[in-house]
Amino acid sequence: MSERFYVEGGARLEGEVEVSGAKNAALKFVAAALLAPGKTVLHGVPRIKDIWTMISLLDELGVKTSFSGHTLEIDATSLDSYTAPYELVRQMRASLVVLGPLVARFGEAEVSAPGGCNLGFRKFNFHVDGLRKLGAEVELDHGFIKATAHGGLRGTEIIFEYPSVGATENVMMASVLADGITIIENAAREPEIVAIADMLNSMGANVMGAGTGRVVVEGVDELAPTEWTVMPDRIEAGTFLMAAAATGGDVLVRNAMPEHLKMELDKLRAMGVEIEASPGTPGIRARVGDTTMLSGVDLSTLPFPGFATDLQAQMLVLLTQVSGTSILTENVYENRLQVAEELNRMDAGIDLFGGHRALVRGPRRLSGTIVQAPDLRGGAALVMAGLTADGTTVVDGANHILRGYELFEEKLTHLGATVAFEAGSSLRSSQHATP
Repeated sequence: MSERFYVEGGARLEGEVEVSGAKNAALKFVAAALLAPGKTVLHGVPRIKDIWTMISLLDELGVKTSFSGHTLEIDATSLDSYTAPYELVRQMRASLVVLGPLVARFGEAEVSAPGGCNLGFRKFNFHVDGLRKLGAEVELDHGFIKATAHGGLRGTEIIFEYPSVGATENVMMASVLADGITIIENAAREPEIVAIADMLNSMGANVMGAGTGRVVVEGVDELAPTEWTVMPDRIEAGTFLMAAAATGGDVLVRNAMPEHLKMELDKLRAMGVEIEASPGTPGIRARVGDTTMLSGVDLSTLPFPGFATDLQAQMLVLLTQVSGTSILTENVYENRLQVAEELNRMDAGIDLFGGHRALVRGPRRLSGTIVQAPDLRGGAALVMAGLTADGTTVVDGANHILRGYELFEEKLTHLGATVAFEAGSSLRSSQHATP
């Protein structure tokens, strides 16, 4: 039997909840630990499925790990293998970022072509082209990306056609041990890019300009292990803020950083959601008295500082609950609006145009039914939709959600929701759980 969530609708989310460490940062920190011999210690690591997958990948490489609470210790003094196998990489595209660190430090890497969420053809040629420009020989052989640079990598100028987050991170991690200076133009600007640059610099790297479109890396001979804390998860924070708004609730999201959600908070304010937040001060409060007093907005997903594609599905649900007509345009992933088909099974009445634009007319009274999580964020959005729906919603394919949300049902229940998680024949109610 598939893993699934059971969600009872009608509850108004109220109270406080604390976000976990950022999945999209923690996974890259784990990869960065491969750059230095010795023990790197990471704090605030979320206990989610993707982290366990990455730990399993390190085990395959022969790296020693210890995960206690939210502290992960990684000893990358030596490796037994330079191959990241298909069975693990297919589960999570982020495992591709071990390619850069392995080639940079050991001169050799073999990584299966990546998998993860079914969001369409997400190119990895930016990663490959970047490594080639640094002097690595890269080929695709029977489904594996094989890279070698036994003579070492050399600094160069790399111009990305698109500001890919994963490719920017991979090239940054490869170039910190390259000979000379590497300049990355049209680099991704996400907060996670700044976070990985700061961690690399704490290891002895020299990375400048992270968070802008031009990153400069001056290569060094070696790096040292470090002790580092994972930044808060901005996508989890946005999910809870939008869930609060959709249920007419009042929720304080502790540890959330307002500067990481500027566009999203602007859109929520434009809808009429009361937002309390101060730049540089962790914590954001979203409050709504009556969802019918909120109005629809138009929005387009874009790379940071634009509206995050990882919060598009959650906003789609919120737009079904507010008054007026909204147009949502997805510009990052071609298949990301497939969640609309599942929402329409709940009577959302969303019209799709060209596969990347959705017309939403609200407010809609959603009906609980059985739906299938199409991907990580779409799955979370369907749970969120279940909170607003009449009756019970069953979200099948919960394994997607477990990849990126820690204690998801427990945190929602702490805010007043009624959510249960089922794995096989085991049903776990979270009615009295606390995060």
